[in-house]
Amino acid sequence: MTRLGRPAGPAQETTAVVLTAALQLLLAEGAAALTPQRLHTATGVSRSTIYRHWPTPGDVLAALIDVAPLGPAERTGDLAHDLHAEVDLLCNRLRDRPVAAMLQALVAAAATDLRHRYVGDLLAPFHDVLTAAGIGPADRDDAVAAIVSPLLVDALLLDRPTARTRAHRTVDDVAARLAHA
Repeated sequence: MTRLGRPAGPAQETTAVVLTAALQLLLAEGAAALTPQRLHTATGVSRSTIYRHWPTPGDVLAALIDVAPLGPAERTGDLAHDLHAEVDLLCNRLRDRPVAAMLQALVAAAATDLRHRYVGDLLAPFHDVLTAAGIGPADRDDAVAAIVSPLLVDALLLDRPTARTRAHRTVDDVAARLAHA
């Protein structure tokens, strides 16, 4: 049965146009620019459509998180190798402006739930590698924190390139410690 009225969500083309413009505004001006009025001006999409589907900057950030490509590296089953591959992917993601800008916008917007969700997505591949290697939750959390925290500090707080070599040394140290545990 066909139901009359407005569709549940925006058309795929409309979503692509709005979120592409949102990412450009985010990169150029930060999260404060993600207002429905600014998105209307940038895209020509009606204000009512934008207000209905993305009424706040937080809603726009959530939609950007939903479409963020964060697939894991190929798994080999070798703990150290797989962690090194994930370090390289994370360093590349942090180097590329959209990921770092998204994290900074989530911090600036004090969007705690969205920030936890986005960071959780960034950390999930590390947890997956360690889980597959049979590492328990406490050791897994410690290992992920040891590997990833310095990279996030570099990218977000110090606004400098991630120390990839240092992260790889940390992976070697963590893998050796976990092998002897």
